[in-house]
Amino acid sequence: MYDSNVVLPIFLEPAYRLFKLISYGKYTQTFFAVNEEEYPFIPCVIQKILSPQPRNFEHKLQILQHLSKSSQIPKLIDYHCGNDCIYLIFEYIEGINLNTLLAEQGALSENKIWQILTDILTTLKLVHSYKLIHCDIKPENIICRNGSQDFVLVDFAASQVAAAYYQANNIITGSPEYTAPEVALSKPIFSSDLYSLGVTCIYLLTQVRPFDLYDTANNQWAWRYYLQTPISARLGNILDKLINQDINQRFMSVDEVLMMMGISAYTTHEQSWQAPAEHKTIHSTSEVNAVAVCLDKNIIASTHSNKDVCIWDCKTQLKTQQLLHTLHGHNKPVTSVAFSPDAQILATGSDDKTIKLWNQDYKEIYTLVGHQHVVKSVAFHPNGEILASGSWDKTIRFWDVITGKEFGVLTGHKLQVSAVTFSADGNLASASFDKTVRLWKNGADSLLLYSLSNILSSHTWAVTAVAFSPDGKILATGSDDNTIKLWNVDTGEEFATLTGHSWSITALVFSSDGKILISASKDKTVKLWQVSNTEEVITLSGHTDSVTSVAIANFETQTIVSGSKDKTIKIWELDISH
Repeated sequence: MYDSNVVLPIFLEPAYRLFKLISYGKYTQTFFAVNEEEYPFIPCVIQKILSPQPRNFEHKLQILQHLSKSSQIPKLIDYHCGNDCIYLIFEYIEGINLNTLLAEQGALSENKIWQILTDILTTLKLVHSYKLIHCDIKPENIICRNGSQDFVLVDFAASQVAAAYYQANNIITGSPEYTAPEVALSKPIFSSDLYSLGVTCIYLLTQVRPFDLYDTANNQWAWRYYLQTPISARLGNILDKLINQDINQRFMSVDEVLMMMGISAYTTHEQSWQAPAEHKTIHSTSEVNAVAVCLDKNIIASTHSNKDVCIWDCKTQLKTQQLLHTLHGHNKPVTSVAFSPDAQILATGSDDKTIKLWNQDYKEIYTLVGHQHVVKSVAFHPNGEILASGSWDKTIRFWDVITGKEFGVLTGHKLQVSAVTFSADGNLASASFDKTVRLWKNGADSLLLYSLSNILSSHTWAVTAVAFSPDGKILATGSDDNTIKLWNVDTGEEFATLTGHSWSITALVFSSDGKILISASKDKTVKLWQVSNTEEVITLSGHTDSVTSVAIANFETQTIVSGSKDKTIKIWELDISH
């Protein structure tokens, strides 16, 4: 047993008091501690390695000190060697480890696994670039950080410098259930970390210990039989390759995994550029599902998971913000919002299957009823008299804004409709979970005559966002496959695929001159892309949860507004007009 009042030997300066044994293994003991010579007391993690100093220890320390400059890695505060023990003192990461999270919440969802893979792989890319192998990836060593909800890899006690002269008595092996076969033989390689990450993921998906997921009789993994909820073939194939015991059949590098995930090999948390600080952050009381901007009135409308619609006053070039109105009426989360072109009407769509129209005094005019499932998107026709709505009932419906009457329905999508948008000349695009985008041409003589002109089908997962360029010649589509595609509207040809986001695309909008495309993603970022050469211009980082929507807030300064599940609206001011 360990006494919580024990203080490490006097040769460790300053004095650290141990409060809790966090974990232990054959060669290591990990404690929660505080530095008592600092006030207020600074929490930290102390790892006591019960092993002779390995031959490459000094090199390893140098690497850990370099890695400490990154926000992805717990900072190495101090270290000491003595009495056949090594003490490593690390920054304490506040959060919950995945083993505890699993016990509290049950098997994790596929979306959560994608996020874990993205966060940890980008960390491993950095670690491996310093020729360091972690050697002990397991649920206990991945922390879901409080606040940001990102995943942090901790515990580098067992890490090894690649290509060193390994000797069996100098290797601290990790947990046997998660350890790659070659690590058990004291021959770790970079791919060993990928194996352990894959085994961690199948455990998180099944809640069954890895030893029980392996069919020893047939010498193969049987994890799929224990899945409580089916997962996509894409994720399953990635996990199968991660956990292949044959090194030659396994992913050999992080870049290979990222490529199969559809993420640029150069995308990591550490960017060479500095994102501009947001001009203003508006804090709300609930997750922000959508934002829209009325330029004429300098106001922002936001819709929320707590059923509210909020109207924010953002005057003086958006330097001040004030809640003007909270609109009540929907009885389930409000998921979409749009201002009419003349700024006289606000439309909101909700999971309660209805659409509400509000006048310029924010009084309810109509409740539009007709959809049989949740409404996920609303868009005004350029003439302002027609509203289109997309729903999970697989339909697009048209509404007369003046009378509140439905006057048309478009069908054809095989799964839920996730987004709708009009071009400047009144044509319509609809996106769906069926992985397609349908283009509907506006009849020359009547708004009632919308006909299918093309079906765009290149995305490998659900299409979640669509946007026309201002001249209507280009259509941008975003998907759960983490990509954005650009299409020639006239020919229906795809001419570019933009990669860089590490998670689903949630919203798209073009700049007023059509030169810049702005994208929002569940990866917590907003990205700006140069349309002419499809290069990424900049990434706006600052949100701590999925970014759900973006809008242009000022045509002259190209101010951008973004809403997020982190309950904030951020206002970014930057010059993207050139």
